[in-house]
Amino acid sequence: MTTLPPAPSLRVHGARAIVVDADTVRTGDLVIQGARVAEASDLRTVDTLDADGGIITAGLVNAHHHLLQSGFRTLPGTRGVPMAAWLPAMAAAYSAAGMDAELFGVCAEVAVAEGLLSGVTTVADHHLNWPHGAPIEETVDIARAIATSAARLGGRLVYVRGSARDDADWAGASAEAIAASLLADGHDGGVTADGMLQYAVGPAGVHSDGEATFAALGAVAARWGLRRRTQANEQVDVAIALDRYGRRPIDLLEEWGWLADDVTIAHLVDITDDERRRIAAAGVTATHAPGCDVPMGWGVARVADLLDAGIATGLGTSGGGSNDAGHLLADARLALQVSGLTGRPLAAASVIDMATRGSARGLGRPELGHLAPGAAADFCVWDVSGVADAGVADPIAGLLWASPGRRPRHVVVAGRVVVRDYRLVTADEHDITARMSHLLAERAAR
Repeated sequence: MTTLPPAPSLRVHGARAIVVDADTVRTGDLVIQGARVAEASDLRTVDTLDADGGIITAGLVNAHHHLLQSGFRTLPGTRGVPMAAWLPAMAAAYSAAGMDAELFGVCAEVAVAEGLLSGVTTVADHHLNWPHGAPIEETVDIARAIATSAARLGGRLVYVRGSARDDADWAGASAEAIAASLLADGHDGGVTADGMLQYAVGPAGVHSDGEATFAALGAVAARWGLRRRTQANEQVDVAIALDRYGRRPIDLLEEWGWLADDVTIAHLVDITDDERRRIAAAGVTATHAPGCDVPMGWGVARVADLLDAGIATGLGTSGGGSNDAGHLLADARLALQVSGLTGRPLAAASVIDMATRGSARGLGRPELGHLAPGAAADFCVWDVSGVADAGVADPIAGLLWASPGRRPRHVVVAGRVVVRDYRLVTADEHDITARMSHLLAERAAR
């Protein structure tokens, strides 16, 4: 896989404020030594980056995405329909395009580039769709194509080998083979030595996969020390679980050994007070995805209640088939706006923390999501000098409240500048777009 050259030392100067974490905001310079945040006194030879008047935050961590869907947005028959209609419409589109390593790699390239340009320095790809009956080697090629796209652009990737109605033995064998390939050069808990790639596993949910699949992927996680991820309480899975098993999704996950401190659950729109207590007691982390949940009509998770229960909660966009965008800051704004509909309104600082440190906790990555000395050197510089920010009394809260669709001026990942003055520097944005457009048009014409 492609790797970028070592990061230089870097001094970022001129910022109006540096948001170290939810509890600490400071002024001064941000100093980077290689791939880590350093104390100012540690630095000797440096490059500089101008943050004049801007706000510096940790890089955003998109804890839940489906990168394939970035090639399949606003499809006919996928808007304003129940999930029972949405799923086959999406599956038909994937099948018609021809699911192979080239398609997955191109879609991942678009999604990762979109994320970097909007401030996402780490993205978790819950990969659920596979060519029917594909050889195990082909699934490895697909995983490597996605990882290569992220590496070439300079973004961190958490690749989640998922499953949706797959044969349990096949899913387990594929997950094992992918682990052996992606982690061949060594790892710590599924994270490569440079921290740029992480591997995890997890079925789509109890609505699509049975106990055998959860067990097969769980066994791979146990052998390799990987984190586990799934989705629950999106409404449709509650109805299916009750009909098929006579129990709710959280009951099944608990019975199947998937309520544990290495598990992250996305959505959690419709959970009871008792389920929330059990999730908290088990140390499970959560991912809020309002940019998917709201347009799909699933509702709004009671995020304040999750946080008050001590459940570490991150933020994700979910995929382009339901959200149509991979803009995590826009979804943070949405989370802020709708939070009061289901409980205590959230503060902007709390939601920014969810989109950074909260998501990182769900990935088991304590080095991400903050800018204390020793943290990974992943950060964004946000310009707040334009008309959209005029009159804003609190420029940090204004990152969310003002200027919907805001993009960062600069983005740095592992100490390397990947976006400078709003332009992707690791690839040409227009070439990436053209590659996908050409591929999809070519396949539609077959």
